[in-house]
Amino acid sequence: MSSTSARENWQELDKSSHFHPFTDLTEYAAKGGRVVNQAEHVYIHDADGNRILDGMSGLWCCNLGYTQPAIVEAVYEQLQTLPYYNSFFNCSNDKAIELSAALLKVMPAHFRKIFFTNSGSEANDTNIRLVHRYFDLLEKPEKKIIISRKNAYHGSTIAAASLGGMKGMHEQFTRLPYVHHIQQPHWFDEGADMPADEFGRAAARQLEQAIDELGEDKVAAFIAEPVQGAGGVIVPPETYWPAIKEICEQRDLLLISDEVICGFGRTGSWFGCETYGFKPDLMTFAKAVTNGFQPLGGVAIGDKVASVLTSGGGEFAHGFTYSGHPAACAAGLATLDILQQQNMVQHVSESIGPYFRRRWSELAEHPIVGQVRSQGMFAALELVQDKGSRERLAPDSAGAITCRDAAVASGLMVRAVGDSMISAPPFVCSADEIDLLVGRLHQALDKTAAAYGIKSP
Repeated sequence: MSSTSARENWQELDKSSHFHPFTDLTEYAAKGGRVVNQAEHVYIHDADGNRILDGMSGLWCCNLGYTQPAIVEAVYEQLQTLPYYNSFFNCSNDKAIELSAALLKVMPAHFRKIFFTNSGSEANDTNIRLVHRYFDLLEKPEKKIIISRKNAYHGSTIAAASLGGMKGMHEQFTRLPYVHHIQQPHWFDEGADMPADEFGRAAARQLEQAIDELGEDKVAAFIAEPVQGAGGVIVPPETYWPAIKEICEQRDLLLISDEVICGFGRTGSWFGCETYGFKPDLMTFAKAVTNGFQPLGGVAIGDKVASVLTSGGGEFAHGFTYSGHPAACAAGLATLDILQQQNMVQHVSESIGPYFRRRWSELAEHPIVGQVRSQGMFAALELVQDKGSRERLAPDSAGAITCRDAAVASGLMVRAVGDSMISAPPFVCSADEIDLLVGRLHQALDKTAAAYGIKSP
């Protein structure tokens, strides 16, 4: 079969048989999409023969790029030795044990236990179970409410999507009744009439106000990403997390840090909570823990919660068939080895991250860019018609879609979120590849500006 025939066959089979997540199904049935069939280093290749710089690390997960033979070999060897066994009913396997211990060594010192899942969504479902079980054992059964943020993303299962604050998702199912949402710390969109520091403190105070309104005896936890990733790389003002930390320490609730995107070096620290200086009781992880080479997620359980659940708490009636899957855990161990041996977190903090930030910041000069923001190895920019008024480029975020499509056409994979363009490139990008990323995005901005009649320099 020729390459053209193979591509057309894949595309037709895909449209006829594959039900896609987060996809306009009517539009996809008519137009189809991109079939990716090869990848190396920081590039993906599609069936049309295009080589595209992946400015999104897959789906925020391939932090080490696509060419990591040590991870492949670890999975292959594990499948030959023990391809599967469960972790239920007092059983375990060597790789789940070793990865638990290895993770605790790179996590903040107060974490004591690791519970494995297959994804961040399942891990956030697990957080709800852990929180409710914790307060039940403390004889506080009324404490069930979990506070989250509007526009947050915490997964797509019923429970995780309820924790998330995305309106489009909530319109398609009935949310859990014990989840409450407060304002996100998005200064450009929601606080530009006040200084950023003042807005950060005001956004944090909404947590305290919600606790008072709902009742401290009923509020169990607050969940948030250190930086909101899928929400648009929302980097909070510097005053936000110190205020949140103080509120959580003063009130009787648990703090959950969702590190599915921020974890394993993305912010310039091993975990985002370390970048922002707060101490969560529970920490969600997934994605980059295996560099995306195997599905694996989990929850790191802090000493306060672990001591209650493991001291007379009885059976924790929760789990997944593939919790602690040995092949996935082998991939996790190999990934941690690479991160440590190559000093990747330090590389993000001191080398490639600052270079990426410097080059990304140059895009602020473009006439349709109203704000740039970044932290470590992810960043965003806001598209505007007018920098002074912050009027958006086009209704219904059409400008961002135009810019995204122009970027992909020029050989760069980035995402459009609302009126933002976002990027999270692999840590293994060279300076030249960061230059290429910024250059191609600049070209896409020029094309977008031209499409809306705005002159570029």
